[in-house]
Amino acid sequence: MVLGVAATLLIALIGANALAQSYPSKPIRLQVPFVSGGTPDIIARAVAGPLALVLGQPVNVEYRPGNGGAVGANDTAKSAPDGYSLGLATVSTTAANPAFNPKVLYDALTDFTAIINIAVVPKVFAVHPSFPAKDHVDFVEALKKSPGKYTFASPGSGSEEHLRMALYQALTGTVINHNAYRGAAPALMEVVSGRAHMVLDSWPSAAEFIEVMRLRPILVAAPRRLPNLPQVPTFQEAGLESLNRLAYYGIYAPQGLPKEIVEKINTAMRKVLQDPVVKKKIEDTGAMIVGNTPQQFADQMKAELQIYKNVVESAKLKLQ
Repeated sequence: MVLGVAATLLIALIGANALAQSYPSKPIRLQVPFVSGGTPDIIARAVAGPLALVLGQPVNVEYRPGNGGAVGANDTAKSAPDGYSLGLATVSTTAANPAFNPKVLYDALTDFTAIINIAVVPKVFAVHPSFPAKDHVDFVEALKKSPGKYTFASPGSGSEEHLRMALYQALTGTVINHNAYRGAAPALMEVVSGRAHMVLDSWPSAAEFIEVMRLRPILVAAPRRLPNLPQVPTFQEAGLESLNRLAYYGIYAPQGLPKEIVEKINTAMRKVLQDPVVKKKIEDTGAMIVGNTPQQFADQMKAELQIYKNVVESAKLKLQ
């Protein structure tokens, strides 16, 4: 007996609803594409426990670092679209790396299902206290006086930070050496220890070192000056508006995740982000909660990818 189109669609709908109702029935993996200790880890751990309570199953944070986040992103993209393998989406994995590196093994536009943007965070451009500059004007002067003398540390080639710094050099006419690491945390520690001179890092992970003067902030990427750093200008104030962008941290899944499961995770995350304890924990890091719809986050990721494609083109960046 051949089923009609209406009957086939009804069966599919019933099956999808049943799948959503039974989800989740086992632990969920939330994969962070960098080593532990950086802002991606801070955000992931802030929501994993509360999300587990709402969904009724453990949400285990796992780490899959490498290649500026591309290794972990590819692992998420190639996982089964069943809701049990989620990834932490960052600007590096969804925009900067795909725009810069033609060798990444995933398509940022077609291989993921956007679920929710958790939060956006300011970026801080900071130097080791020994660096011979107290502000951005002196900083640029020092760089131009000694081209190639100083080094910046990044979470990896093709990372958001790598591309932003490449654009910074193009805009300011400076030359800075690039050292790539396996994540934001080791890159940050290289500068804190004095083995590298400067870093562009997210405020949540850089704040503690700035507060104890183990890093000196030069500029911030934020809509306005940070309350904790009222004396530090934004990139926009320094005439570098294209670098004055917040970084996002969200959740995505492999392409093909059923809409019902997408909505279930999105609804659960929104509930988590409305919890006063979670909200305070995230906002105390300097992050700003977003909690948008899957479509809104998909549109954000698409727009950010185009922005970084423009960065690669304008700065004439090529994979070495």
